[in-house]
Amino acid sequence: MQKAERTSQHPKSSGSASAKANPALASVMERNIASLIERRRREEARTRWQVRIADAATKLTGNIAFVNFRLLWFGSWVIINAGLIPVIPRWDPTFSILGIVASVEAIFLSTFILIRQNRMAEADRKHADFDLQVSLLAEHEITKIVALTSAIADRLGLDLDVDRGELEELKQHVMPETVLDKLDDLSE
Repeated sequence: MQKAERTSQHPKSSGSASAKANPALASVMERNIASLIERRRREEARTRWQVRIADAATKLTGNIAFVNFRLLWFGSWVIINAGLIPVIPRWDPTFSILGIVASVEAIFLSTFILIRQNRMAEADRKHADFDLQVSLLAEHEITKIVALTSAIADRLGLDLDVDRGELEELKQHVMPETVLDKLDDLSE
C-alpha cells in the first residue's frame, strides 16, 4: 500500500504538490505559461502564408509515412518501367521523367527545409536573448541582495566569516560586454 502511494505521488503529482505548498508560485507559473502560449499564438498569426505552406510541407514530408509512400511510389515506377510487369505499359523506359520528378521534388523539399531551419534558428536566437536577459536580471538582483545583506551585517556589527575581497567582488555588477569579450578572446 505504501509503495502504491509513493508511486502515485512521484512524477506527475510533483507539480501539483509544489502548487499546493506555494499557491503564489502556482499562479506565477500559470501566468507565465499563459503568457508564453499567447505570445506563440501572436507570432503564429503574424506568419506569412508562404512560410505556413513551407512549414506544412516540411511537417508532411518529415515523417516515416512519407518515406514509405515515396519508396512505394518510386519503387513502383522503377518496377513498371523496367518492364518487370508486362501487362502494364512502360511510360518512362529511360527513367528520364523519374529523374526530373525526383530533382524537382528535391529542389522544393530542400527549399522548404531551409525555410523551416531559418525560422527555427530565429526562434532559438530569440530564446537565447531572452535567457540572457533573465540571467542578467537575476545577476543584478543577486548583486543587490549581496550588497544589502552585507550592509545589514555591517550595521549590526556581525563579523562574517567571509573573504572581504570576494564579498566586494560579488557586490560588483557583471558587465555583459566584458564577459562576451572575454569569451571571444578565449575562443580564438
